[in-house]
Amino acid sequence: MQDYLFYIFAAMTLICGALVIVNRNPVNSAMFLVLAIASMAGLFVLLHAFFLAAVQVLVYAGAVMVLFLFVIMLLNLKDEERRRIKKRGVVAGVFAVAVIGWSYYRSIQGADLPTIASADRLEGATIPLGKLLFTNYLLPFEILSVLLLVAMIGVILLSKKDLK
Repeated sequence: MQDYLFYIFAAMTLICGALVIVNRNPVNSAMFLVLAIASMAGLFVLLHAFFLAAVQVLVYAGAVMVLFLFVIMLLNLKDEERRRIKKRGVVAGVFAVAVIGWSYYRSIQGADLPTIASADRLEGATIPLGKLLFTNYLLPFEILSVLLLVAMIGVILLSKKDLK
């Protein structure tokens, strides 16, 4: 049963992610992003990472998407005009994706990945996750917090009206 659920959630994530990119309406793209985030939360539940699934739904699908929708509505974004797709751009994009995929495959194939013993697995518990986050991954955590602060300030400045 878990295998079927994995394939269903993975397919929903991929399809909704593609629809975010393909859709021309920014509000519809934001809604497809919510569906992609919710299906990724389902994948976290299948991995027994219940805390990450709850954070995924509450923070990303809730707060961040509401912020995206406010910015979209404040900037009054409309449907983009239809642009002609240039064949050179498509070929360059496909080539870039192929090179990145090949390098990703080669790096994983040549890597000596550590195995985790069954007793050392986190299994979705919050205390070992917090200890790991604030000891081994403190610098990336702080960089992400500064990045989110800069994004928040940018949204405030974009949505602010001139008072002149």
